[in-house]
Amino acid sequence: MKNVIVLISIFILFSCTRVAEKQGVPAKSANSTDAKIEKAFISFRIGVPLWISETRCNELFDLFDKYKGVTNEITFFTSETHPPLPLEVIKERTVILKERMVQARKRGYKTGINILATIGHHNENLENSLKGDYTPMTNIEGAICNGSFCPNDKQMQEYIRNIYQLTAQANPDYIWIDDDIRFGHMPIGLGCFCDNCLNIFGKETGIKYTRESLKKAFNEGLSEEKLKIREAWLQHNRNTISHLFELIEKTVHDINPTMPLGFMTGDRFFEGYDFDNWAKVLSGPNHVSVMWRPGGGYYEDSNTNSLVGKSHDIGRQISVLPQEVVSIQSEIENFPYQRLKKAANSVVLEACSHIAAGCTGAAFNVLSMYSEPLDEYEPLVAKLQEARPFFDLLAKSLGRSPIIGIQTFWNKSSYITGNLQSGNWINSGNPLVGHDIYNIGLPICYSNQCASVTILGKDNVLGLSKEEIRKLLSGGVYMDAEALQQLNDMGFGELTGFEVEGSENKDRIEKFTDHPLNGGFVGRERDNRQSFWNSPAYTLRKTDQQAQTLTSLIDYSGKEVFPCTTGIFENKLGGRICVAGYYPWTFMENLSKSSQMKAVFRWLSEDSLPGYIASFQKINLWIREPQNGKTALAFTNSSFDPAKDVVLMLKTDQKTIRIYDMNCKETVIRSSGQDGPYQKFIIPEVGSWQMRLAINE
Repeated sequence: MKNVIVLISIFILFSCTRVAEKQGVPAKSANSTDAKIEKAFISFRIGVPLWISETRCNELFDLFDKYKGVTNEITFFTSETHPPLPLEVIKERTVILKERMVQARKRGYKTGINILATIGHHNENLENSLKGDYTPMTNIEGAICNGSFCPNDKQMQEYIRNIYQLTAQANPDYIWIDDDIRFGHMPIGLGCFCDNCLNIFGKETGIKYTRESLKKAFNEGLSEEKLKIREAWLQHNRNTISHLFELIEKTVHDINPTMPLGFMTGDRFFEGYDFDNWAKVLSGPNHVSVMWRPGGGYYEDSNTNSLVGKSHDIGRQISVLPQEVVSIQSEIENFPYQRLKKAANSVVLEACSHIAAGCTGAAFNVLSMYSEPLDEYEPLVAKLQEARPFFDLLAKSLGRSPIIGIQTFWNKSSYITGNLQSGNWINSGNPLVGHDIYNIGLPICYSNQCASVTILGKDNVLGLSKEEIRKLLSGGVYMDAEALQQLNDMGFGELTGFEVEGSENKDRIEKFTDHPLNGGFVGRERDNRQSFWNSPAYTLRKTDQQAQTLTSLIDYSGKEVFPCTTGIFENKLGGRICVAGYYPWTFMENLSKSSQMKAVFRWLSEDSLPGYIASFQKINLWIREPQNGKTALAFTNSSFDPAKDVVLMLKTDQKTIRIYDMNCKETVIRSSGQDGPYQKFIIPEVGSWQMRLAINE
């Protein structure tokens, strides 16, 4: 560990109305960042088989009563399958739900209804689902999903009005809208490109399209024209969802003007990621409280890296929400709810991780989807009750304060650049590079406004204006060689310091040069075996004499084949650039590379990083912007090994921090020294897959 601290020291020499009253959340202005949250917003989502029987529902209530405090809210699903239900079924179920909610309130719980299918998710149980003259969700090839319907269809809108009227009339404390309000549905993929949607788009753009001509416009022609039509389609999607929410908001608030509405999301790039505007629409003209449930895919714990990956997805979603959205309950879903698929400890840590990434609570969808006794789930409920004080402490300490650190670049329109040069735009997929770089103790953030350093991948800049690009390049930027090539092609070569000379497709190893940022690791090698994990090794040529080399390329005989594959440059705008040509996003988890990356990102940020983990451990770190002289942060030991002597470097003048473990046990730790603007705090041990909360004031 001492070598790591020595490395950093060398580097310093080189780089001179109604939001759950029980939670105690007061009303606040739209610009407020210090909403007082006294405890986490915790709910359980209950499937139809567990509530439709009065006997089974009472058993559920008894279980929650036995583990008092495990939840504040009980939310009832309208359906156990995913297409919309016939109206008469919704009518029957809301009558029963009205009584179930009365009983829940008598037991001391807030309670509401989760409409599982507004427009529908996918094909399932079609014989018992909504039928009629409704336009099915349609993809650009003309294929349809019979379990999901176009929200622009007038008949469908009337159906939606009816189901929300019935739901509001059942007198819930709140209504949740599920995440079927999107345009990705099995088995067709992305929609909706029905004839009606094309007609609406034609009116929006002044150009009449068929599916065939629209697909051609998306994928052929000049890049500028493709970007323009793609952005217009994203705006069309934003408008479609906004109009649907206008309908839902008016329907519900005509019946109960103060009823909170909640919406569940995922990474909604194709939909235009318009969460801030949709939240305002759902709030309505009377500014009623809105709740949010950000989510993603992590249903069982065999792939542990997916846990923090979901936290990053969730953090991104939260970053665009208005500050007045205070109840943010992460989706915790264990579908198909088989208890051995996800350990109780994993469920607890998942909730903690998502709160660290910006949530203020959790919505647990973890119980049985059958009408059966809950015996096998009782240990999970008991574990969640045991963890509840830590959930509350996290939510109270972190609140809604912004997360600051290093951002992987994205914006609401990131999806428009996918497959821009060739290929099918609709199938281009997630526009972000991977998150592995955040597993080594670097602090992640999710917004441009809060970033000390920005990470750029291929295509990220293609949708930006020249002014936006210059602004990015005047700060700290870490990029891959493909992004470098794109920037240079766009005329920004004088600000990057390098150009791509070529690429090597096999048998190349990265070797550390004699540079201060490499510290004590000069001559170390990083071999990522291109024959196994195919990725070009790019060779870089300096275009400015001030550019500096961090790593070269050698072959398997040890002979240098090119002098530069990774380098740094400070441009005339004061921006600091690092270009990485050899596996820029993966395989950072050895001592030499992870240490180099920490030094590089400190240099890129000009010591504006709020903190980082200097020791050699697999740790994910979230640091909040200081509020009223107090800095709060959370970190997870994302390893099956205990992390001993974790070295937290925190940018602060304060000499002590308070550390809380997951049992809320407090330990006061004094600084062990200073490195530039950073105090060094050593946390003796963090157990495997455990989180710690740290507060510095």
